[in-house]
Amino acid sequence: MAAFRWLLQLHKDVPRAARFYSEGLGLSINVCTPRWAELQTDSFKLALLHSSSELFLQKGYSSLLSFTVTDINNTVMKLMDLGAELDGPIKHEIHGKVAAVRCLDGHMLGLYEPS
Repeated sequence: MAAFRWLLQLHKDVPRAARFYSEGLGLSINVCTPRWAELQTDSFKLALLHSSSELFLQKGYSSLLSFTVTDINNTVMKLMDLGAELDGPIKHEIHGKVAAVRCLDGHMLGLYEPS
């Protein structure tokens, strides 16, 4: 049986990406070097690896991370201040608010604030 280890994303600037996830979403930084970072919440680990290749930057062929947040408006503003781009408007669904943002290297983040 396999056990989940982490989700890996490729980034041009690993320390900047680690700061983005730490300050924007509150993930704890366990390790951060120019080439590698590990961040985590209680049960999830995100690994960031440096890559100078432009191949991974093609939008649409990237990981999607989804986070539940307590204040979607505040979180979106924080992430945008750190370099994210809002991908469409914040939507107000029956079950709560949802938003999609692209992080520094184009990876999609889904945000969800329950009603």
